[in-house]
Amino acid sequence: MSREKLVTMTRSLIDHGAADTMEYADEIVSVPASTYTDPELFELEKRNIFRRLPLMVAPSCELPEPGDYKAMNICGVPLLLTRQRDGTVGAFLNMCSHRGNPVVPDGTGNASRFTCGYHGWTFKNDGDLVGVASAKDFGAVDKAALCLKRFPVHESAGLIWATLDQESKLSIPDYLCGYDALLEAFGFKDWTLFAQRTLTGPNWKTAYDGYLDFYHLPVLHKDTFGADFYNRANYFFWGPHQRLSAPSKMATRVGSDIEEDLSQMSDAEIPDDALLSGVWTIFPHISIASFYGGGQRGAMISQLLPGDSVGESYTTQFYVMENQPETEADIKSAHEQFDFLEVVVRDEDYATGKRQHEALQSGMMKEVLFGKNERGGQVFHEWAAKLTKASDTELLDIFAAEQREAAE
Repeated sequence: MSREKLVTMTRSLIDHGAADTMEYADEIVSVPASTYTDPELFELEKRNIFRRLPLMVAPSCELPEPGDYKAMNICGVPLLLTRQRDGTVGAFLNMCSHRGNPVVPDGTGNASRFTCGYHGWTFKNDGDLVGVASAKDFGAVDKAALCLKRFPVHESAGLIWATLDQESKLSIPDYLCGYDALLEAFGFKDWTLFAQRTLTGPNWKTAYDGYLDFYHLPVLHKDTFGADFYNRANYFFWGPHQRLSAPSKMATRVGSDIEEDLSQMSDAEIPDDALLSGVWTIFPHISIASFYGGGQRGAMISQLLPGDSVGESYTTQFYVMENQPETEADIKSAHEQFDFLEVVVRDEDYATGKRQHEALQSGMMKEVLFGKNERGGQVFHEWAAKLTKASDTELLDIFAAEQREAAE
C-alpha cells in the first residue's frame, strides 16, 4: 500500500514535469514578522510545541544494541533514551528521583545501569530503582514508586519519537497521521549511523522555512548546487508533516549521472530513489533528504531544536547509510559528501537566516510574504500557529479529525 501511495505521488510529479507546471497555493500569504522575533511567542512555542508534541529524538541506528543510551536536553527537559534488553526503547526523565540530579551526562554510551553521581542511587536502564546508597541510614522507601519517570515513546520506520509530557494523551501514531508508514520505504531500521555533528542556527522557524523551500536553491546555493538548479516544488501533506519534491519526468538513479525518463516506466520499474526524492519533513523539526556518497545510498536527517533565546537554534545532522563504507575511498567519499552538506547549511542557509533574523529584529518590517509557489511555508506557519494556541483538549480533537480524514 505504501508503495502504491509513493507511485501515485511520483506519477503526479511526472505529469507536472512533462507539462512544465507545478501546484500552487491559492494566494500569496503574509505572516507577521514578529512570528520570528517575539520572545513571549517563542517561549509559548517551546512549551506548547516542543514540550507537548511528539518529537523525533533519534534515528534507531543511534541506539542499535541493548544497553545503548542517549542523554540530551530539549527545551530545558533532560531526556534519557535507552535500548533495553528486549530491543525496545525507553524514554525517561534524566533526573534521579532522590534530588533531581541527572543520572548520566549528555551524550551516548552503553550501560545496563546508571548511578547518580551525587549520592549514588542506582537505576537499571529500564528505569527501575535498584539501589539506594546507605539504605539503612536513609530509611525505608518504596523503590517501585521512585523509578525514573517515563515519557511516551514510539519507534517506527527506523526513527524514535518521544513526547516530553508524561501526562500526554496524544497517541504518537495518531500524531504521525500514517506518515511513518511511508517513511518505512527508506529502510532506516536496517541502516547505520556514519557521522553526526551539531550546528548553530537562527530562530527555529527561520531555519525550518529553508527546509520547506526549493525557491531559493539556484540563488542562495548557486555556488554549491549551481545556478541552473530546480526551484519548483510540489507538496504532499499528512497532517502537519510534509514532503516536497520537484516536478519532473526525468530522474537520475543514485550513483549514476544518466537521466532516465520515468514517464516511460511501469509502476514496478520506477526506482526507489525516484519514489523517495525530495525532502521529507516531520513537524515541527525534522528534515530528511537522500544523498549519495561512499559508494551507496545515504540520507541526512536534520534535527532542529530551539535554542535558549528567540534568535537561536541548533541542528544535529545525522548522516545515515545503508551500510558502513569499508574501503578508504568510500570512507573518504562519504566524509566529503557530509562535509559538503555542512558548507551548504552552515555557510549558506543558516548564515543567511541569522542575517535575516537580525534585520527583522529592527522592527522595520511588519510582515513577510510566502508566494503561491511557497505552499509548504504557508502550511507550516498555519500549523505552528494553530498548535501553539490549541488547548490540550483541542490538540486531541485536531488529530482525531486528521485520523478521520485519512481514513476516508
